[in-house]
Amino acid sequence: MLKKLYKLLIVPYTLFLLYLMFLGMGRFQYEDNLITVEPILSTIQFIHNTIGWKDIVIIVLGNIIMFIPFGFLGWIFPQLKELKILLYTFVSSIVIVEALQYFTRMGIFEVDDILLNTFGVCLGWLFRRFIEKRFSHLVL
Repeated sequence: MLKKLYKLLIVPYTLFLLYLMFLGMGRFQYEDNLITVEPILSTIQFIHNTIGWKDIVIIVLGNIIMFIPFGFLGWIFPQLKELKILLYTFVSSIVIVEALQYFTRMGIFEVDDILLNTFGVCLGWLFRRFIEKRFSHLVL
């Protein structure tokens, strides 16, 4: 049951997420191509320079939580049940998306986004394994 629901929702969810990454949340086209390649430091700097906790939660936790569903891709593509292959595939894909943000100037290519998004996928993968072991009767 959960697998069928996931298969039904993951494509519209992915399209919604791409919308947010390129057009949503007040996005605009930057005048220059922007890139942030300092892992972790740019996120710490963002947290330090941001006054509102709401912005911190939306940006930092959002970059993790919004990607948890991709940890379940093994339900659609059996080869992605293995974490190593899932991460290789996901990182390759998210680098392409970040590059598109850079080249279209509709976002910033940020290494921290890649790290946070990948952490979300790892959490999703762990959550999928937990669900399969604990609630196997609901997964089919």
